[in-house]
Amino acid sequence: MIKGILIDFGGTIDSDGIHWFNAFREAYSVVADIPEDLLYEAYVYTERTLGRNPIIGPDYTFCKTLQTKIALQTEYLQQHGVAVNAQDTILDTCYNKVVKHITTVSKPVLERIKLPMVLVTNFYGNMHTVLEEFGLSHLFKDVIESAVAGVRKPDPQIFRLGVAALGLEPRETVMIGDSLEKDILPAQSIGCQTIQITPSSPLSSLPSDLREL
Repeated sequence: MIKGILIDFGGTIDSDGIHWFNAFREAYSVVADIPEDLLYEAYVYTERTLGRNPIIGPDYTFCKTLQTKIALQTEYLQQHGVAVNAQDTILDTCYNKVVKHITTVSKPVLERIKLPMVLVTNFYGNMHTVLEEFGLSHLFKDVIESAVAGVRKPDPQIFRLGVAALGLEPRETVMIGDSLEKDILPAQSIGCQTIQITPSSPLSSLPSDLREL
């Protein structure tokens, strides 16, 4: 019987299995015609830059985090000959979509779950600020965040930390996430049950009582 839940944030709580590159691509398409391969390079450059450097402060909201990402992305694009002058429009498009999704979908789903939950996420050290921003802090027993824990998905160790925070055995937990490689397979490797979130199997489709898994 399931007694506790591990859950991802990006692509799981902030959207239903939609990769953030695809979200950025859609937002950029409204304001500029950018080759997809170049935009992907800008996306990867930004994620690696933020992963290696403490640019995101612990007090950064999700909105400010997105703003920082878009600034780095557009800087990369400009260095490669593509000027993007509508950063605020891109930010508003991305952020408003997340706010709507969390408010209308994710928060109601999470609030009906009665089992203890631990967030397990690759993030930048500001997840507690982000949870406060969206009114989600009270829903989690603990947060295991890569920048704080010193270990990133798909390393199975980050999931072991989540299981330990629940005070349970892996077989008594279920990991809910969108990424097969970063969430599902490594969690399964330590004995957790898993649920993959995708656009066709969204968070709202979770069974009403996860204890019965």
